[in-house]
Amino acid sequence: MPKAAKQARRGSTSSGVPRLKPAGQPWQLQAAKARFSELFRMARTEGPQLITRQGREAVVMMPAEQFDQLVVRSRQPKSLVQFFRESPLVGLELDFERDRDTGRDIKL
Repeated sequence: MPKAAKQARRGSTSSGVPRLKPAGQPWQLQAAKARFSELFRMARTEGPQLITRQGREAVVMMPAEQFDQLVVRSRQPKSLVQFFRESPLVGLELDFERDRDTGRDIKL
């Protein structure tokens, strides 16, 4: 198995964010093209499929539902009002007062 594919199976990235673990063996790009229907079916039934190009990780094919969960697109607020209601700053005492600015004197 290529070194890049082994790294894809590790638990997390250097930033500490958990990495997605693709199901099964990585697909070479040529094989993925030739057997796209099988790749598509496996992504839907077995989980994300890693596709490599020249021995390096290139892309991951995954179901749209799993992608939505990954990027939290499905939990985005539907409106600006909802966004502010769910903000972590709700209930925080903020000082919005500022000095009255009278502008600058301009010589004409």
